[in-house]
Amino acid sequence: HEILDLCGYRGPVQRLWLSALNDASIRKALDALRRGAETLPLYHAALARSRADWLVGMNLSRLFTLLGQRAGFQGVLSVGRVQTPTVQLVVQRDREIASFVPAPYWSIDVGLSARDASFTAHWLAPKGAVDEADRCVQVIVAERAAQNLHGAREAHVTMLTTERVREPPPLPFDLSTLQETCSRQLGLDVQETLSIAQALYETHKATTYPRTDCGYLPESMLADVPRVLDALRATDPSIAALLATLDRTLRSRAWNDSKVSAHHGIIPTLEPANMRGMSEKEAAVYRLIRAHYLAQFLPAHEYDRTVAQLTCASETLRASGKRIQVRGWRSVFPGAHERDEDGDSPSQVLPALTEGERCGISRVDIKAQKTQAPKPYTQGELVKAMKCIARFVSDPRLKEQLRESGIGTEATRGPTIQGLIARGYLLKTGRALRASQSAQTLIDAVPPAVADPVTTAVWEQALDLVAQGRLSPDAFVRKQEEWVRQLVRDYMQRSITLATARPAKSNTSARRSRVSRSRSH
Repeated sequence: HEILDLCGYRGPVQRLWLSALNDASIRKALDALRRGAETLPLYHAALARSRADWLVGMNLSRLFTLLGQRAGFQGVLSVGRVQTPTVQLVVQRDREIASFVPAPYWSIDVGLSARDASFTAHWLAPKGAVDEADRCVQVIVAERAAQNLHGAREAHVTMLTTERVREPPPLPFDLSTLQETCSRQLGLDVQETLSIAQALYETHKATTYPRTDCGYLPESMLADVPRVLDALRATDPSIAALLATLDRTLRSRAWNDSKVSAHHGIIPTLEPANMRGMSEKEAAVYRLIRAHYLAQFLPAHEYDRTVAQLTCASETLRASGKRIQVRGWRSVFPGAHERDEDGDSPSQVLPALTEGERCGISRVDIKAQKTQAPKPYTQGELVKAMKCIARFVSDPRLKEQLRESGIGTEATRGPTIQGLIARGYLLKTGRALRASQSAQTLIDAVPPAVADPVTTAVWEQALDLVAQGRLSPDAFVRKQEEWVRQLVRDYMQRSITLATARPAKSNTSARRSRVSRSRSH
């Protein structure tokens, strides 16, 4: 569009809209060229985003760098519409960790047996002795319960509930979900994941366009399923047995035209790829993408979740377990997704208990524990936090508005994190990200609205309106100009007022005063 504008071209325009770079996809796209007017709002949104980012970054970086220098800070305070709220997330998490005070609590595990099977139950503390997470915080109560349980020989089942749980397959990947998954399972940096996904798309032509914010697929692509599965078999004959178990007629929740945005979820392409030409990491990411596609043609994972409540020597116990009934789509994820709801330990299988049944007691273990501080962000978790910003919002109305928004775009979240690491705002400690002292100084210096992730998410919503043709790019940029001008005027005026308010102070005390007042504002 910029080249056309530069050349003064005013004739007809058609757009080639590609989701994959293999021959079949290119030919299909060439047969379905779009009118230029259809994509013009997307150009306007990109232009508005670029201009707003420049206005905020150029003006506010200079403003707070100068104010920081006047207050004695030596260095550049780089401010950005996306990067500063991202820094805020990490700074806030680090401060939560630093201020965390461990609290003691006690738990009791009881080993039980029935019908020649062993299982574990957990003691339920009385209401008056627990915190908001139902953890026992009174050691005397826990020790008394342990004594009662040690003296007992059996527990009685007083209540038994079983429910069938049905889990649909996970959606194909969008970029953020792929980055978060690769960070957690493969230990990859978010930028490394993006580079690999781009290579799978451009170099190997094995997967579709990666920079997508959507995990759904258009219903028209159901017609391509046989070709995609045949291509997967040709690419990797070792999965032939798995492919034979698929039901190609299944239509999972992933196929939904109403959910598809500019680009659909990341899936394998229509033509065979050369896995031997992929690096080890590329092949690992390719397998993840392939598994999420194949999962769409397997039934839901179903299991019976049973919860048993027992009484023993006036104490209440609870045991839970699950028994898989239909493995379904989990067969394409061997060894994965086998954790219980708490994510820490594999689920146990309870024997076929009945109400009133007596269970023998084999052991009673009382454990003194402490609450754990929040964990530092990893790169994948930070990308997820940037995307799912609504969970940090308490206002119900705003939370609903932001449910589909986030900080930045799929294509910019990874580079934003890498840029913050390169500038020294974020520090890598193993897989963890921590905020540097410069990051702490930055967040203390800028006004809350600049660092608040909600502000950027609201802007992204406005940019979505521009992309839909419902808001002009000029109107959006004018609002950003007004906001930046007002912010600069306010802070420059405050700086002048502070500089002239106490002229008799020494240089050192005046500097301390300016830092304190700047932070208070």
